[in-house]
Amino acid sequence: MFELSEAELAALVLSLKIAAWSTALSCPAAVFFGWLLARFEFMGKALVDGLIHLPLVLPPIVPGYLLLLCFGHNGLLGKYLYQHFGISFAFNWKGAVLASMVMAFPLMVRSIRLSITAIDQRLEHAAKTLGATPLRVFCTITLPLAAPGILVGTVLGFSRSLGEFGATITFVGNIQGETRTLPLAIYTATQSPGGDDVAARMVTLSLLLALFALAASEMLNRKLLKQQGKHHD
Repeated sequence: MFELSEAELAALVLSLKIAAWSTALSCPAAVFFGWLLARFEFMGKALVDGLIHLPLVLPPIVPGYLLLLCFGHNGLLGKYLYQHFGISFAFNWKGAVLASMVMAFPLMVRSIRLSITAIDQRLEHAAKTLGATPLRVFCTITLPLAAPGILVGTVLGFSRSLGEFGATITFVGNIQGETRTLPLAIYTATQSPGGDDVAARMVTLSLLLALFALAASEMLNRKLLKQQGKHHD
C-alpha cells in the first residue's frame, strides 16, 4: 500500500520543493512586516494589516484568480515580464510557489508579529541608550528574542504551502510533473476510477509530513526557549 509510484513520488518531491522555496522567499518579508506592524504606528496601518491577512478570509480560488489576472501571460504584470524578460509564472512550478507564498504569508506574519510584540521594549531602549544603532538592536536583541515566533511562523508557512490547493489549481492548473503537488494528486486520485488506494497513500503521506514538521518545530522551539533561559540566567 505504501510503495509510491513514480507519479506519486514526483508529487511529493514537487510539494517539498515548492514549500521550501515559498517559505524561504516569504520569511524575510514576513519578518519585516511582522516587525513593522508590531513596533510602529503609521497612517494606513490598518489597510496594510488587512491586505496582508486578506487571503485568510477569502475563498482560496479568489487569490488564485487574482494571481492569474496579474501574472498570467496576458495579465497586467505577467504580460510585461514574459515579453521583456521571458519570465512566466502561469502553469509552471514557479507560479505554484507564488500561490503558496500568498496563502502562507499571513500565517507567518501573524506569528512573527505576536512574538515581537511580546518582547519587552525596555531591552531595546536600553541597547539604544548604550549607543547601539537601530539595525544592531534589531539584529542582536529583537531578532534573537523573536526566534521562537519566527520558527513557528516558518513551520506554519511550510505546512500551509504543503497543503495549498485552491489558489494553486486556479492559477497554474493541475499538470503532472509540473504543478501537481500532493493536494492536487489527492484530488486527481479521488476523481479517477480505482484511485482510492492512491488517495489513501497520499493522504497518509500528507499527515506524516505535517506531524513531522510540527514535532520538529516543537523540539526546536523548546531548545530555543531553553537557550534563551540560560542566557538570561
